[in-house]
Amino acid sequence: MATTVLGLVQQAAGEMGLAVPAVLTGNAPADSSQLLYLANALGQELSRRHAWQALTKQYLFTVSATSIMANTSAGSSSLTNASSIAGIDATFGIAGPGINQATYVSGTPSGSTIPLSQPASSTNTGATYTLAKVRYAMPADYDRIIDDTQWDKSKHWKMLGPETAQQWEWLISGYISTGPRMRFRILGNYFQIWPMPGSAEVIGFEYMSNAWATSAAGVGQSAFLVETDNCVFPDRLMVLGLKKKYFEVKGFDTSVVARDFAEELDLARAHDAGSPVLSLAPRAASVLIGYENIPDSGYGA
Repeated sequence: MATTVLGLVQQAAGEMGLAVPAVLTGNAPADSSQLLYLANALGQELSRRHAWQALTKQYLFTVSATSIMANTSAGSSSLTNASSIAGIDATFGIAGPGINQATYVSGTPSGSTIPLSQPASSTNTGATYTLAKVRYAMPADYDRIIDDTQWDKSKHWKMLGPETAQQWEWLISGYISTGPRMRFRILGNYFQIWPMPGSAEVIGFEYMSNAWATSAAGVGQSAFLVETDNCVFPDRLMVLGLKKKYFEVKGFDTSVVARDFAEELDLARAHDAGSPVLSLAPRAASVLIGYENIPDSGYGA
């Protein structure tokens, strides 16, 4: 896994009887440039064909909540005379007197005014309002979520979701919309939560990264950019995959190279992170005192 993309292409070219390139960019031969493009296509495809442990990451963030003093006017879609607008943007929800359920900050606050997604239902002066961040941007290298890993770590409860569009609207619009469990939905490239938290809580989940390539300095990236870049996949898998793709685009018989690549892919996936041992008669381990661990005699005397 330490071979550069130039080394991978050179190995594949040598095995196919092609001229072994010295460079892949600039004035590189057409076949060499094509092999670089094929290497990028191969890397992108492999990153989505398995939950590679090298691409599995955990994302943790703390939900933000704050209280301010402000005024509302019935029928107005603005919160006025706000005591603070620091850090507040369109990813926040708001709750308080005269604020309808599922009301959000609808734009950028200015001065002491905060725009709202719904008009206020009553007039209030100097009331206390809670604003909480309910939409969180996904990680920069996010490719796809890993199901069943979303947890409210502060409460030690698994989050419920992802909710469908119908479930989400039922939650934010219906009378029975809150409970002790936090729910989530991924929408608009945001990890959205409901109900709106009233205090800081740590949320976390695992996801698959798209940074399958790395620079010589070890910085993750989603493609090979220069000859010295590496990738997280086994060298032999990349070489065989390159040969298979080259044969495909040239219209050659791919039966042998496709078989070799498939076998290597199966091995790489099997060896990547280990597998659990499955029992035909599973039984929970005993961790408390029971008849299995009580001595036959003596009882400690």
